Amino acid sequence: MVAEYLKYHMIALMIGYVLDLIIGDPHGIPHPVVAIGKLISCLEKALLKKRSDQKKEFLSGLLLCVTVIITTVMLTTMVTVGAYLIHPYLGMAVEAILICYLLAARCLQKESMKIYKDVAENDIDKARKDLSMIVGRDTDKLDYKGILKAAVETVAENTSDGVIAPLIYASIAGALLGLAYKAVNTMDSMVGYHNERYEYFGKCAAILDDIVNFIPSRLSALFIIASSFILRLSDKAYSPLMAFKIWKRDRLNHKSPNSAQTESAVSGCLGLKLGGPSFYGGVLSDKPYIGDEIKEIEKEDIVRACRLMFISQAMVLIIAEIILYIIYVNMLC
Repeated sequence: MVAEYLKYHMIALMIGYVLDLIIGDPHGIPHPVVAIGKLISCLEKALLKKRSDQKKEFLSGLLLCVTVIITTVMLTTMVTVGAYLIHPYLGMAVEAILICYLLAARCLQKESMKIYKDVAENDIDKARKDLSMIVGRDTDKLDYKGILKAAVETVAENTSDGVIAPLIYASIAGALLGLAYKAVNTMDSMVGYHNERYEYFGKCAAILDDIVNFIPSRLSALFIIASSFILRLSDKAYSPLMAFKIWKRDRLNHKSPNSAQTESAVSGCLGLKLGGPSFYGGVLSDKPYIGDEIKEIEKEDIVRACRLMFISQAMVLIIAEIILYIIYVNMLC
């Protein structure tokens, strides 16, 4: 029975991957990650009504994390197991759809290409507006170069936590582990900030996010470097050797132990200087630079970063499917 489920899981993983490439995140229909976000908002209002001492705020944040993760796991288990019990094909379809929801490659490419189009049309105001939809920094004063840098950085960073990490977790245990990962990732994006409101309440979410992304972020960087070898065959703008060199040197140039992993690999690969000071809510964040400015950034670097993301994701899927197939064959023996 386990072998049979594994077979359907392999197919669901592939279908989910293809669905994301074709349709991305369809609008107008229920989305599990949106539901997780609403749950986090409701719990935050209930648990952080009044300011209290640091210990109580941390424990409230811990309760938030436990509640969100348990709720996500329970509901995902009920939906997927229930669907498989009704019919294996239904279970496979449900799992494939949920895996599609986990992956953000198509959506990330679509949103970043809006910025590419805006810049190509010299509509800087629209580029700033579209960029503000996918980054947390202030965009209203960014110039042409700053807009392009922010877009490339976003694609680079989200190659890990929006594409490869969820794919890795979904490969291991399907939508169940994939959505558990997204729950942690969503909590961090909503409450895991170093500011007056969330410093202690969001600490548990931030720590959990660092833990679950520790290995995937490093694997993502290595897959980006490997992808650059493939892409260099058709475009000399990619530099695998510089990707490895800058990743090795600058992979920890960030407050987070994970965020600079993929950014450093992409910056080295494309010969760009990323990172540096940015404004968030009007407050300057003096972040270190990543990479060397071997060339001036151009709008085509957004396209190149997306290609690195897609090739890296494809490599992860192929390796995951091979490993799962080997396990499946051994189960049958």
